[in-house]
Amino acid sequence: MTQHRFRLRVHAALPSTSDVVAQLAAAGEPDGLAVLAHRQTAGRGTQGRAWESRAGNLHLSVLLRPAEPLRHAPQWGLLAAVALADAVAATIPDPRVIALKWPNDLLLNGAKAAGILAEASADDHGGIAWLCLGIGVNLAHAPQVEGRATACLADAGIAPPTPEAFAGTLLATLDARRTQRLTEGFAPIRAAWLERGPAPGTHLALTTGIAGGFAGLAEDGSLLLATGGRVHALASGEVA
Repeated sequence: MTQHRFRLRVHAALPSTSDVVAQLAAAGEPDGLAVLAHRQTAGRGTQGRAWESRAGNLHLSVLLRPAEPLRHAPQWGLLAAVALADAVAATIPDPRVIALKWPNDLLLNGAKAAGILAEASADDHGGIAWLCLGIGVNLAHAPQVEGRATACLADAGIAPPTPEAFAGTLLATLDARRTQRLTEGFAPIRAAWLERGPAPGTHLALTTGIAGGFAGLAEDGSLLLATGGRVHALASGEVA
């Protein structure tokens, strides 16, 4: 499955694909641009962390302009995670090893194999002017991350796909999930995320210090944690 409506531009090296997309978005680039770099010299992850960007892995950023309120931007990060899981499931022999970690990681056998950085810019009316989905996937290499187990698709017993080949698969699944959201709303995206998310009741601790049992996702995509006899909805944060 490689049919999609994105315009893919491929570079040998860039400081950051997301920075390029942000600059082009601010200059008026229309929806549907995808920028791939074989290497990034200044890639970044969540919380401002550096993201090691080795040749052979995927470094891709996508520009979207959904006509929606800015508060919906986090839902698009979850949609990207679901599309990414779809693409990985179509690539490896056993999709059961895939899990999603709120809000932006994909795990293989519990080890981080991919991350998503969703960045949005507001228009003058509280809507989304543009949205950049930066997606990094360990295809051939699993760079070491302090305090975290890491994995790559090659660990699943396959010859790793080229970045261009995997980008084609991912852009097709992203296109399909975007169409689903536009026609059916966020509910089926939320359901697909929950299928690969933690089991209900799993103890989760956020880096902010809040902890509790996983109680699902709210209708807007917020994380639900049960603690102290109450369920808390958390719109932002990071699971430790």
